[in-house]
Amino acid sequence: MSEENCSHDCSSCGVECGSRTSPQSLLVKPNELSKVKHVVAVMSGKGGVGKSSVTSLAACLMSRAGYHVGILDADVTGPSIPKMFGVKGELRGTESGAYPLPSDGGIDLVSINLMLPNEDDPVVWRGPVISGVIKQFWSEIIWQDIDYLFVDMPPGTGDVPLTVFQSLPVDGILVVTSPQDLVSMIVKKAVNMAAMMNVPILGLIENMSFFRCPDCGKEHHLFGESHLPSIAAQYDLPVIGHVPLDPVLADACDHGKIETYDAHYLDSLQEILEKLPEK
Repeated sequence: MSEENCSHDCSSCGVECGSRTSPQSLLVKPNELSKVKHVVAVMSGKGGVGKSSVTSLAACLMSRAGYHVGILDADVTGPSIPKMFGVKGELRGTESGAYPLPSDGGIDLVSINLMLPNEDDPVVWRGPVISGVIKQFWSEIIWQDIDYLFVDMPPGTGDVPLTVFQSLPVDGILVVTSPQDLVSMIVKKAVNMAAMMNVPILGLIENMSFFRCPDCGKEHHLFGESHLPSIAAQYDLPVIGHVPLDPVLADACDHGKIETYDAHYLDSLQEILEKLPEK
């Protein structure tokens, strides 16, 4: 490994760069029966911005476009993906690996909630154990002919995001934000981590952007005016879309019917994902 690509301070570590393992070697091999064309991570710099619902909307968008889509729920301590799709049951294992559970619309799902006796059982595990589970979701799950695998990340830049970026062949990142002043800090954290991991950010998505009055149709910005366009321009990133506070969407998520939610807030994402280079 050349010094210019080294990720540590060579002058003080006492280790020759050539004797260190390349970051590329940290990639975990997928199940031998898996075939995944693209891996897209969905992350946020903080919790509570609706990252899982945005992940689900993105997956539904690509599924309706005719692609075979999967979701790897990497938010192990706060899994919500199966509930949004109304999927219950346990993953079916074989000697070769385990299979995801499909939604009504054919989206393949893997989540810790599909491995627990009860979906409301808490997952009280330390970081290394959770990271190990994420690797197993990639290496022991048979992802069959997946065009786009979305990884729903936990908030922040801790153990799990680091594990995902080091272990999975992530093609790009979608950053979910909310319309508040701290959005600049959130985006900056994501940009910095993406640069450290050498993974491109595909674009920014603002959730809870506005509320449209059902009576008059006027848009109300309950959390303030959006700062996203200026922030996106600062980092030369595209704004993919603005998702509103919508009681219909919330109800669909609560009742496992997100695939029935018909909206076009993220339509521009399809073109971005279709331009990802083939592996």
